[in-house]
Amino acid sequence: MCGIAGFVDKNKNKKTIIKKMCDKIAHRGPDGEGYFLNDDVALGHRRLSIIDLSTGDQPMFNEDKNIVVIFNGEIYNYLELRSELQEEHDFKTKSDTEVLVHGYEKWGKDLPKHLRGMFAFAIYDKKENSLFLARDNFGIKPLYYAYMNDTFMFASEIKAFLEHPSFKKEFNEDILGSYLSFSFTPTTETFFKDVKRLDAGHYLYFKDGKIIVERYYQKSFKEKDISYEEAVKEIASIMQDSVNKHLLSDVEVGSFLSSGIDSSYIVALAKPDKTYTVGYDLAKYNEIEYAKDLANKLKINNTSKVITKQEYMDIIPTIMYHLDEPTSDPAAVALYFVAKLASKDVKVVLSGEGADEFFGGYNIYRQDVDMGWYNKIPYFIRHGIALVCRLLPEVRGVNFFIRRGEKLENSYIGVNRVFGDKEVKKVLLKKCPLKNKDVTKKTYDDFKNEKDIVKMQAIDIDFWLMKDILLKADKMTMASSLEGRVPFIDKEVFNVASTLPIEYKVTKENTKVALRDAAKEVIPNESYKKKKLGFPVPVREWMKEKDFYEMIKTSFKSQYASKFFNQEYILNLLEEHYTGKKDNYRKIWTIYCFLTWYNVYFA
Repeated sequence: MCGIAGFVDKNKNKKTIIKKMCDKIAHRGPDGEGYFLNDDVALGHRRLSIIDLSTGDQPMFNEDKNIVVIFNGEIYNYLELRSELQEEHDFKTKSDTEVLVHGYEKWGKDLPKHLRGMFAFAIYDKKENSLFLARDNFGIKPLYYAYMNDTFMFASEIKAFLEHPSFKKEFNEDILGSYLSFSFTPTTETFFKDVKRLDAGHYLYFKDGKIIVERYYQKSFKEKDISYEEAVKEIASIMQDSVNKHLLSDVEVGSFLSSGIDSSYIVALAKPDKTYTVGYDLAKYNEIEYAKDLANKLKINNTSKVITKQEYMDIIPTIMYHLDEPTSDPAAVALYFVAKLASKDVKVVLSGEGADEFFGGYNIYRQDVDMGWYNKIPYFIRHGIALVCRLLPEVRGVNFFIRRGEKLENSYIGVNRVFGDKEVKKVLLKKCPLKNKDVTKKTYDDFKNEKDIVKMQAIDIDFWLMKDILLKADKMTMASSLEGRVPFIDKEVFNVASTLPIEYKVTKENTKVALRDAAKEVIPNESYKKKKLGFPVPVREWMKEKDFYEMIKTSFKSQYASKFFNQEYILNLLEEHYTGKKDNYRKIWTIYCFLTWYNVYFA
């Protein structure tokens, strides 16, 4: 696991610039650094040593040193690829990085299609004077790029760009409305103007001042005619295989552990010696005892920490700094603390992200099963009911009729939607030019002939998983120089999950149905039964306490808040929640996280 950065220009001071860029992301790789420079390009690498500790330094070259690579991630099928490539190439190291060099020589731009793993890498071809960048199928590893003032630059984190003299830091207000709806930045654009995120499953080719971006991986869902018992066996087999691959390391591997099925299943399969859990001093938000129970039954160690309210409040600016892009997911803070805890003992941890999106873990997916009869009502009637419901106060159940009165493409933007379109207009001072339908259109077009549940899964994978969950998983672990590995988010696991019939994912009674039965065989307690909690956080309750309320109020009344928001409106949201009139905590937290992030980078 590492951090990478680089640029293409004619600047004569390349060594100083690239070192400053890499120093900015030194937390991603404190074990070493390496650079490649010529008249055209500068490449930099910060290393966290995991595989081939003695000879795995980067940049790495092919035999004649015309191909250069810098790489962030792990290639879990590198031994198989190495065996194939050894027939034509002389390997100098035992590192997974070297298969990228020789793989590019053999397969060119098709290289990413051969890889099983998590990766973001850059390959420079001296003869062609070209750069090839690629990001893994599901976007586990981040990669950003910008082209300004005749300089093309890329890096694992946006903050590295701040050290380049050609970089112009400007705020991109156009996506603020989308952020308020999604609770994260859902576009390839970022809040830094002209900085883009290379999308998951894409590569970028740069030569002669031209950027070409292409998609190399397209996920698909195709139900297979398979018995339930066979499906459970397939899940059990591929999950054991994936966990075994993710344990590949020359250093010790630990694991995060909560009380739910996802991390419990991973831990039960991997049986790491060390596991880590965080909780809070409010009982319903504390998973520590559940985690310790599982660890005791598996005869492994569990280390835990209780996060205090003050610690949570104090760390938010640091969280926003490391994220680069704001997200209002409260679990980011829990991830930061559990990663910090684990980093005292290990360099690598397993984590349970991805199971909900792949195997059908969200309750909203059950609505087609529970309330499928409602969709049989003619659309014009459902749409009329929705129009009436929009006039009603926000009460439990009304949103169902509103959603079901709209075509899915017009209403569903993900499981974690915060502000509706109309309220965004009330909250912001300026009109947002980007509509949510524009953001999600490509995914809906790709899956236009699929069932609604499949469309919802595709949306949640493309947005919530790729642009929030994996963003915070990478940035929060790397902030503590810790490699986070996610065995559920594996292309072979997805190949199994994507063929499951809908009824093996969700029923009227439960979610992740087949996955739970596969997990039941190895989990020695009843974690496989538990409803989804994620990293539960008591922010909703804390907002009703004076100190937390005042912290947010100060931010809402700030001068920089007045640039973007109707302050009277957002302060009213806060007062309604503080006095118990309405539960506005997600809306409040989404605005507060953005303002904190803005204060860190732009105020």
